[in-house]
Amino acid sequence: MSQCPVSVVVVSRERPAALRLCLKGLSQQMHPAFEIIVVADPGGIAAAEALPFAEHLKLVPYQDANISAARNRGIAAATGEVVAFIDDDAVAEPTWLWHLTAPFAEPRVAAAGGFVRGRNGIAFQWRAQSVDRLAQTRALEVTGDRPVVLFPNAERAIKTEGTNMAARRDILANMGGFDPAFRFFLDETDMNLRLAADGLATAIVPLAEVHHGYLSSERRRADRVPRDLHQMGASFAVFLRKHAPQNEQAGAWARFQAEQRRRLVSHMVAGRLEPGAVRRLLRGLRTGWQDGQARELRSQPPLPRAAEGFRPFPGRPGGRSVLISGRIWRRQALRRKAAELAASGRIVTLMLFSPTALYHRVRFREAGYWEQSGGLFGRSEREQPLFRFWRFGRRVRQERRRVAMQRGLPDE
Repeated sequence: MSQCPVSVVVVSRERPAALRLCLKGLSQQMHPAFEIIVVADPGGIAAAEALPFAEHLKLVPYQDANISAARNRGIAAATGEVVAFIDDDAVAEPTWLWHLTAPFAEPRVAAAGGFVRGRNGIAFQWRAQSVDRLAQTRALEVTGDRPVVLFPNAERAIKTEGTNMAARRDILANMGGFDPAFRFFLDETDMNLRLAADGLATAIVPLAEVHHGYLSSERRRADRVPRDLHQMGASFAVFLRKHAPQNEQAGAWARFQAEQRRRLVSHMVAGRLEPGAVRRLLRGLRTGWQDGQARELRSQPPLPRAAEGFRPFPGRPGGRSVLISGRIWRRQALRRKAAELAASGRIVTLMLFSPTALYHRVRFREAGYWEQSGGLFGRSEREQPLFRFWRFGRRVRQERRRVAMQRGLPDE
């Protein structure tokens, strides 16, 4: 694994509880040389300062609603050779940085992106995609667990997700970081196309996993129903102006509006939106488009070097990862044991199974351990049958193999 120094940037705004959980997860990273930079509003800074490891964090106050500008503040404070990014409503697996930074051992790799699991902690929210100059994505076939180094072509860039990506600090800083014209949405995609314009390679790293919760924000509810589409419309306009041929922009905008209308109507049919809200959101999308047409496009000056040197976070390099398991009726005692082991410095996975066919769920608990719960006979991954008879020990071994590489569990 690569052991180059890594700076992890976390941007947070109005989600202090989520930020605390994200940082607790990062505190268990097994990478030997990393620092954590928190770019946050006053509530987020206060939450970070209250953590027992606060002295090891670089805290950068910033409260404007502009994720690109906030990330640039983080890059400017970073001194690692590689800068990694994770959202405040995500939690990283303990081997995340190990896997994500391994491809940078190859000089040709400029960026890397990992896989993202959704709110149940098992189903994938994101794997691998390419993207074109109209912001249209296409799934990439990546098989196996090994990193794959991909080069862009004249038509498509390799896409990364902002909640799980990394780039060489000098390359990112010299290109001016992220474009602040993208206050939200398509910010990392713009970066992908700029890297592609220089012919730079991106690695897709399947075992570099984070769990993304999609928590509520000023732009969406916790059930992923939009509250406002203005910034999406604005960013889409900026993106097309920067990257798309003039004669293709109108068609791309029409397709994007149709996609958003279908999304909103599906929420309405499901009873999550009123018809009036659909009309209001579409008006916001259109006014955002007009806003984006008026935003100034300019090249970004290189970002400055950090005034402060590398601040190593202690993490858990060489830390012991353990698994405990039991029946659901022993959950209180097993959760106490898991919390005690986590407090002692272990990386802990707790598996609690009931005699049912309930679907499985994985979450990172506030007490600092991973918990997988569900029915002994239920499925964890989608391709599994809805019901299958298992003996308890065999099911535990099966699920252990599923998470061993990400969780840093030793060989059986």
